Amino acid sequence: MKLKDTGLTFQDIKDKVNKYMIETYERFDFLAETAEGMYIYDENKTPYLDFYAGIAVNSAGNCNPKVVAAAKDQLDDIMHTFNYPYTIPQALLAEKVCETIGMDKIFYQNSGTEANEAMIKMARKYGIEKYGPNRYHIVTAKMGFHGRTFGAMSATGQPGNGCQVGFGPMTYGFSYAPYNDLQAFKDACTENTIAIMVEPVQGEGGVHPATMEFMQGLRKFCDENDMLLLIDEVQTGWCRTGAVMSYMNYGIKPDIVSMAKALGGGMPIGAICATAEVAKAFTAGSHGTTFGGHPVSCAAALAEVNELLDRDLAGNAKKVGDYFAAKLEKLPHVKEVRHQGLLVGVEFDDTIGGVDVKHGCLDRHLLITAIGAHIIRMIPPLIVTEEECDKAVAIIEDTIKSLEK
Repeated sequence: MKLKDTGLTFQDIKDKVNKYMIETYERFDFLAETAEGMYIYDENKTPYLDFYAGIAVNSAGNCNPKVVAAAKDQLDDIMHTFNYPYTIPQALLAEKVCETIGMDKIFYQNSGTEANEAMIKMARKYGIEKYGPNRYHIVTAKMGFHGRTFGAMSATGQPGNGCQVGFGPMTYGFSYAPYNDLQAFKDACTENTIAIMVEPVQGEGGVHPATMEFMQGLRKFCDENDMLLLIDEVQTGWCRTGAVMSYMNYGIKPDIVSMAKALGGGMPIGAICATAEVAKAFTAGSHGTTFGGHPVSCAAALAEVNELLDRDLAGNAKKVGDYFAAKLEKLPHVKEVRHQGLLVGVEFDDTIGGVDVKHGCLDRHLLITAIGAHIIRMIPPLIVTEEECDKAVAIIEDTIKSLEK
C-alpha cells in the first residue's frame, strides 16, 4: 500500500497510530513504504541503508524476489487451513530444515517467543514423564533473552529488569547463571534440573558470543547427567553467524533448537527441532497452534532457506562480518567490537551513548539499533557487501564525530 493511494499524509498516518495503537516501541520518524535488497524506502523514495534487517529477519534481502513469488503463488492455492489436513509447504519445509541442520523432527510455531515456549514445554514434559514429577527445572543464562510470553520471559535471565518489570511473579522452575561460566552453570543445576537453555550469542544482552569451552562443556555436562541442551537460535539461526546454525560453529548438536526470524524471510514463522527421542514428549493434544505451519509462511520459508543455502550466505556472513568488525574497531571511542558472522555489536567508551549513535545514524539514513547505554548492534541482510559496510562505517564515524562536539 502506497501513501499516495490513500489520500493521506505521513502526519496523518502518525496521528492515526498515536490515536488508535498501543505503543510500546520507540518509533523511527520515517515511513517505511517499500523495500528492496539492502534498502528501505520512504514515501519520497528516500533510501535507508538497512543494517537492521527487520531484527535479523530479512536475511536474503528485503523483499527477496523468490521469497515474494513463493508467498504469492501459495496465496493463489490455499491461504490457510487447520493443521489436520496435510499441506505441501509444511512437508517440504520440514524435510529441508531437518535434513539441513541434522535434526529429526520439527514443530511449527508463529514466532521466536512461541518457539522458545514450545521448547521449554517439551523439555519439561520430557523430564517429568521420563524421570518423575520434579524433573522440570531449567538453568538459563544471566542477561539472556528468550522472549515475552510468560515461560520465555521467565527463562530470560534478567530478574527485575527489562521485559520482566511490572508483570508479577515469573513462572516457577528457572535458575540463572553467568554466561560463559561453565562451573557456575554446573553449580546451578540440581537433582531436579532437566535442561540447560542458552543462546550461542547473547544478542539482546550485548552481542556476547559463547566460548568454545562453554558450549562444548555444556554439551558434555548434559550428556553426563541425563539433561537436555536447549539452544535458542531465534536470532542466530539460518546463516547469520557464518554457519547455517550457530551451534555448528562449536561442533555440537542440541537436543532441541528453536528458530524464527530469518527462517521466514519476512513472513511470520517459528519452529523447534528436536531429536526423535525428545520429540516423543509431544503427543496428540499436548501442544498445538492455529497458525503455526501456515501454508504461506512455510512456502516463503522454503524459498528463503533455499536462497540462504544456494547463495552460501553463511559464507558471506563470515567473510563480510570479519571485514566489517575489523573496520569498526578502528573507529574513535570504540571500546570493543564483538561479533559472530554478521551479528555485530560495538561498545563505546562512556562518552558516547548507543542511543545517540542510533539516532545520528538514522538522521544519515542508516538503520541500526542500540542495546545498553553504550552499545550499538548491527544485523544487516546477509547479502551485504564490503562496500556497503564501508558506507555504514563512514556514517557511524561521522555520527561519532558529531557527538564529540
